[in-house]
Amino acid sequence: MHDISSTTALLCVLAALLAGFIDAVAGGGGLIQLPALLFALPNLPLATVLGTNKSVSIVGTSAAANTYRKRMPITPKFVAGMAAAAFVGSLAGSMLATHVNRAVFEPVILGILIAVALFTFFRPDYGSVEVEAKATHPTTAPFIGAAIGFYDGLIGPGTGMFLLFGLVSIVGFTFLSASATAKFVNVATNFASLVIFIPTHHVLWALAALMAPANLLGGVIGARTALDRGSAFVRVVFLCMVCALVLKLVLSLR
Repeated sequence: MHDISSTTALLCVLAALLAGFIDAVAGGGGLIQLPALLFALPNLPLATVLGTNKSVSIVGTSAAANTYRKRMPITPKFVAGMAAAAFVGSLAGSMLATHVNRAVFEPVILGILIAVALFTFFRPDYGSVEVEAKATHPTTAPFIGAAIGFYDGLIGPGTGMFLLFGLVSIVGFTFLSASATAKFVNVATNFASLVIFIPTHHVLWALAALMAPANLLGGVIGARTALDRGSAFVRVVFLCMVCALVLKLVLSLR
């Protein structure tokens, strides 16, 4: 398996478990799983690392989405419209990514994330009550889906967190409802990436097969924990992951 030691493979499996949990609660699992794969596969093309990462993530995200679906009311039309737009956006972003230097966007994303963190931190009641009048707006969901799907294909880090923030601040969902909806959209964006990565043979199926069950388990546990502990818990995890992504971007800009 590309000369990966058993210890390194075990670390990847543990990273997939934790990433599945974090992603199911508030997004940001890629901050854990992707660095683990970059460490394990230093001599392989970035596309192979990304393809393997997506093939693992889609398993845990699907499991989390199904767990939320069983215990929370999900509006099929709303989710379908948003997921379809996100799929198209992710495809477009992935195609553009081959021609654009991502480093150009990092300072912009850093500024947005800092604003998101400050806004969420200083609004303790933010995302605790659902605003139904906004949640039923017919054009909001596809717009958010397309924009964040495009970001996922073009840049990637923090997609789940941006989805969560968009659904809470623009649509009016609680953090818990937003987390549930975001999982379905994440499945669509991951699938769009795999449409590109699988035909070009950029997935290490042996390693993915080891990591996927752990990611699935983490996704189920994370979704159940979020459902049991509610929006306040999701908000705290969301803030922690936003701060982690801000730190990662600050270090990458140095």
